[in-house]
Amino acid sequence: MSALSLSLLATHFVLLFILCLFGLHRLSMVLRWLYYRKHTTVVQSEFNDLPKVTVQVPLYNEQFVARRVVDAVAALDYPTDKLQIQIIDDSNDETCDIIAEQVALYQQQGINIQHVQRSIRQGYKAGALKDAMQHSSGEFIAIFDADFLPQPSLLKDTIHHFTDSKVGMLQFRWEHLNRDSSRLTETQAILLDAHFGLEQTVRFASGAFLNFNGTAGIWRESAIIDSGHWCADTLTEDLDLSYRAQLRGWKMRYLNNVSCGGEIPADMNAFKSQQHRWAKGGIEVMLKMLPKVWAAPIKLRYKIESSFHLANNLAYLLMLVDTIVFLIPSIWIRDQFNIEYIWWLDLPLLLLATGGHMAYLVFGQFALGRSRRNAILSIPRLFLIGIQLSFNNARAATEALCGQSSEFVRTPKSGELKTASANSQKSYKAVAPRGAFYELLLAVIFSVVLAWGVVNQHWLMLPFVSFLVIGYASTAISSFISYQQLKN
Repeated sequence: MSALSLSLLATHFVLLFILCLFGLHRLSMVLRWLYYRKHTTVVQSEFNDLPKVTVQVPLYNEQFVARRVVDAVAALDYPTDKLQIQIIDDSNDETCDIIAEQVALYQQQGINIQHVQRSIRQGYKAGALKDAMQHSSGEFIAIFDADFLPQPSLLKDTIHHFTDSKVGMLQFRWEHLNRDSSRLTETQAILLDAHFGLEQTVRFASGAFLNFNGTAGIWRESAIIDSGHWCADTLTEDLDLSYRAQLRGWKMRYLNNVSCGGEIPADMNAFKSQQHRWAKGGIEVMLKMLPKVWAAPIKLRYKIESSFHLANNLAYLLMLVDTIVFLIPSIWIRDQFNIEYIWWLDLPLLLLATGGHMAYLVFGQFALGRSRRNAILSIPRLFLIGIQLSFNNARAATEALCGQSSEFVRTPKSGELKTASANSQKSYKAVAPRGAFYELLLAVIFSVVLAWGVVNQHWLMLPFVSFLVIGYASTAISSFISYQQLKN
């Protein structure tokens, strides 16, 4: 066997081993949740006089959900003289008129609500939040994206956590308004449930760094300012500020028992657009903040946990590189040198890499008391959606590592309104991802590999390669269908 062949095989197994570490970390979340599952957060004292709160709703071209969110925040049960509402509107479409109408209606009812607009959308969401804070009157800033609907009692039920002067942020668990709309939204809900039900719960209970999720949370205004304010140099300004605040000594609290409903992207293009922004922004924050985390005077286990937290989207890139650059040559090498037995090394590594992640996702349903049967039956489509996202998120990670900048792309929200015009519906569809053609090409390549494996009777590789074919083909087809709907 040549040195090149040995190098290709060795690199394949090294990448598989690294992916195993990510899988084992996910599995550790399950084990740690079992240890911390009874952890509770108790409010030690209450405010004698409720503090002033500013509610901020940042939005951009959200005509389908604008009226709904304004109605929701206007219905918050909090003393009128202690509550300010800012609808931060960067829109350039009919959303502006909808908001103006609703704001005027509630102003006539004596509610302190303002329609905040900018002439230039500089800094996108981070810039909008920062600019609006110049005119905020609250000691605390509650943030809800346009598709989130807070319950009326949410502020009054949770504000007392801030009697601890070191608490800088509260994050609430996300619920999903359109969870049952389709298979895609059901699967996304499972992904998010694991993040909140397991990940955020474990990180908070263990004292590790956690993150504000961009919406459905409350910040102490002084914590934002002390930590360097909102910054637009990454696509995930929420993750960035969270780490800067915790490095400054501010405490973050996650309330798993308090939820706020939001909307999940309804089609594959919108989902991939959102995932691209989250993945790229996560790697940008990793590059920016991870060196500071390792230089900080905090426990080693927190540094390691933060490394997995910030680098988790690299797993998609490693998986794609391994399957394209090293897996296919390694299959040929095994055939040429008749070393079929090496597949028995792949299997345990693949099981650890994928099994740990599947256990994490399934157990997220267990942790939130959802159907265990449905969670177990969802494993094939959870595995499939990981493959469907691999090229999209690997491209995002590559762009971030290469320092390629891109604009903040809003995730389309339909609000499930049936009365919207066809033209309006068009404007809410996500642009077809550039990667759809390459995903189809990957499906064709792995179809050839699959056929070759059948002819040469490499049975152990066939299930994995079959999932690759189905995953890449289905996401490419879904993307093209959405694009055709946009055109028509």
